[in-house]
Amino acid sequence: MAEKRNIFLVGPMGAGKSTIGRHLAEMLHLEFYDSDQEIERRTGADIAWVFDLEGEEGFRVREENVIQDLTELQGIVLATGGGSVLSKETRNRLSARGIVVYLETPIEKQVARTQRDKKRPLLQTKEEPKEVLERLAAERNPLYSEIADLTVRTDEQSARAVANQIIEQLGF
Repeated sequence: MAEKRNIFLVGPMGAGKSTIGRHLAEMLHLEFYDSDQEIERRTGADIAWVFDLEGEEGFRVREENVIQDLTELQGIVLATGGGSVLSKETRNRLSARGIVVYLETPIEKQVARTQRDKKRPLLQTKEEPKEVLERLAAERNPLYSEIADLTVRTDEQSARAVANQIIEQLGF
């Protein structure tokens, strides 16, 4: 790549943003960042602890600040948290500072991919995971679509195949 561009991955939990992002970064020789991992690095605690202590609102403030910082970098692939698009400021930053790729995934795949993951605070409720994911999809999917430069389905392909598809469609 002659010029350093940023690629920002958005989509629901379980879409494969982190895994696909690592492949993309490796294939394009870019730095990879995961906004959730960066929050954990900066706070010295895991996301569940931040949610417990500060609630979702406190977590979202941290997330917005981390994404603000990371989107100022050049030549990165960033996997964002599923709820990061709830912030209009974050949506604007992502749109203005890079290419936004929406990794679209059906609810059934999300359920299968997240069922044993205890590090997802929004799924650690009495409510059925499928119901939570459906509610989140209704709220967030239109926001992902709104800012996406490219939408790619991730349901039946390997992470590497999806990364290849993104590179091909972006013309890199």
